Amino acid sequence: MSATKCFLLAVICAIVGTHCGGSAGSASRPNVVLIISDDHGWPDYGFMGHAAVRTPALDRLASESMVYTRGYVPTPLCRPSLATIATGLYPHQHGITGNDPPGDEGARRRSPARRAAMEAIFARNENVMELLARSGYVSHQSGKWWEGNPLDHGFTAAMTHGDVTRRGRHGDDGLVIGREGMEPIFDFIESRGTNGESSEKPPFFIWYAPFLPHTPHNPPDRLVDRYRDQGREESVAKYLAMVEWLDETVGQFLEYLEQRGLAQDTLVLYVADNGWLQSPTPTNQRMTRAKMSPFEMGVRTPIMIRWPGEVAAGRDDETLVSSIDLVPTILGAVGIEGMSELPGIDLRDRTALASRDRLFGATFAHTSVDLEDPVANLKYRTVVRADGWKLIEPYRPNREVTLLYGGRTAPWMRLDQELYQVIDDPHESDDLAGSEPALVQELHADLQSWWEVPQ
Repeated sequence: MSATKCFLLAVICAIVGTHCGGSAGSASRPNVVLIISDDHGWPDYGFMGHAAVRTPALDRLASESMVYTRGYVPTPLCRPSLATIATGLYPHQHGITGNDPPGDEGARRRSPARRAAMEAIFARNENVMELLARSGYVSHQSGKWWEGNPLDHGFTAAMTHGDVTRRGRHGDDGLVIGREGMEPIFDFIESRGTNGESSEKPPFFIWYAPFLPHTPHNPPDRLVDRYRDQGREESVAKYLAMVEWLDETVGQFLEYLEQRGLAQDTLVLYVADNGWLQSPTPTNQRMTRAKMSPFEMGVRTPIMIRWPGEVAAGRDDETLVSSIDLVPTILGAVGIEGMSELPGIDLRDRTALASRDRLFGATFAHTSVDLEDPVANLKYRTVVRADGWKLIEPYRPNREVTLLYGGRTAPWMRLDQELYQVIDDPHESDDLAGSEPALVQELHADLQSWWEVPQ
């Protein structure tokens, strides 16, 4: 057992409150719903100011939540990002840095042994589902999930079977959620079992990570026609329709909670796993400064927390928050103490958040070079400060083309440090590294203090 897992087991020193009654949780033991959208650009919501996309359900959730618009994920790729959401750790801490194991494309996708090796690395860490299970929660997995059988990682029920020899590598049967209805989640909530000696239903945790707005961008015609009619390129119209399709499923979920009298006693959290910037030309999609890149369009996301009566609704456009904060928030809300050494902050702790002056991140190879050495897979490290200064630093020792997705060098991949003022320049068009050498050195030192790597 790893030191990380031993530590997390040791710190579960106190579980407060009692199990929930009836069909809902109590105020001190809320149900928890985690909504994770997939490949979703941070500006692409009505509440974030997008001029065309329709997201009424997410807009309403934002109006009822404390919404942080300067949210980030620590890495712009789905598997390591989801592993962070599950563990509360940075990728170089939990060990999952890429989507796939080493090897040529056919071998790495087909080989159960290679995939199992990555799943074993994830299993060294304690995760939030396991911690919740020990405190009386039942949980359901649907949508994106890379780490084998979810039932091996604390889930009570799951749509993903995790058998790579059957179909898919990142969610298989679970990926139909949302696209083909929400009934598996609703059925789980309705039929969840009794808890111990009590006849009352236990509190629940839902991992809802739909394959939306992720490709394939194949939205219903009733949605995409609206965006086509506004004169957009087909690829952009389909992407925006996918965002609206995601929003419809979120609306169905929130409406279900309200109809069943569960909304008041349910903590709802929202995040995107990484960013997206839809190219008008699909063949150029991998050349955008978004997914798999360290730029804002790759790593930024709004983060929301809704807990009626416990968390005041509002909008914060200044405070830095991160997906590393989700696990501390869930554990704090349900009463699991002693998690202060995790790198994140409970999103309910406004004082602690106000004192955070910077966030860190790293971008890794899509296909891992070495499963046991995060540095071998490193492409960039980043630091962004509350005042808006952001340093993107390439890891020059790993400049080999084998680290680049598809074996191609994208135009945004440079070997120089880049410095941006992202409050004034959120699309990072004006590189100020040459005019601010002292600040570049200061931020480089911050990166080394966070995660020291050989230079």
